[in-house]
Amino acid sequence: MATDRIDRPEARRLAEDEFQRFAELTAALTPEEWAMPTDCTAWDVRQIALHVLGSADAQASVGEFAHQLRRGLPLNKQIDSHHWVDGLNELQVREREHLSNAELVGQLKTAGPKAVKGRWGTPAPMRLTPLPFGPPIGWRPLKYLLDVGFTRDVWCHRIDICHATGRPMDLKPDHDGRLVADIVAEWAQLHGQPFDLVLDGPAGGTFRNGRDGEHVEIDAIDFIRTLASRRPGSGVLSNPLPL
Repeated sequence: MATDRIDRPEARRLAEDEFQRFAELTAALTPEEWAMPTDCTAWDVRQIALHVLGSADAQASVGEFAHQLRRGLPLNKQIDSHHWVDGLNELQVREREHLSNAELVGQLKTAGPKAVKGRWGTPAPMRLTPLPFGPPIGWRPLKYLLDVGFTRDVWCHRIDICHATGRPMDLKPDHDGRLVADIVAEWAQLHGQPFDLVLDGPAGGTFRNGRDGEHVEIDAIDFIRTLASRRPGSGVLSNPLPL
């Protein structure tokens, strides 16, 4: 399967754009929508936004990231944790619950550029630090998280909020489509099974891996939700890719 992967310059543009798109979405939410449940069963829409803000704060500041590690990791023993980052996510939400919705939106608007600057300012040796992401990803260098992982997280949570509220998602081939294509390429490499995949919608495309594989036709965003375990999948779609 031949797909141009996202390089660092493109990754920076995508990260900047995604933070802006997420902030714009939250700015349009009604009071009722903030409280709606999401596919992230432990969080409503507001708590997702609190997590995104907390993560951005950690991306922007080494000191804040160290704080979240120090205070967040012990929380894994108190919550239904499935991954070491769960405690950090919980801390991000808890420490920002006092914010009003307006304050939350305001901070999201300014946090994104700071987060991107912090990520791209990470020293080269530190970018190579290995981290355990768990199956099926395994161990990857920190740069995996800095370049694409954090952006995918914000993007997937934008999907969560749109799905929860019923709002149409603003999809662009040169933004959402690139994120989808990059995810398909990594997903195909991880599971190795042949497939013939047709993803519908503005973020979609046609992808093939190997020969005589399973033919799947699905909306591009539903495909992402399936890989992220937001909806069930069978056959080749039973192979997850945490986002």
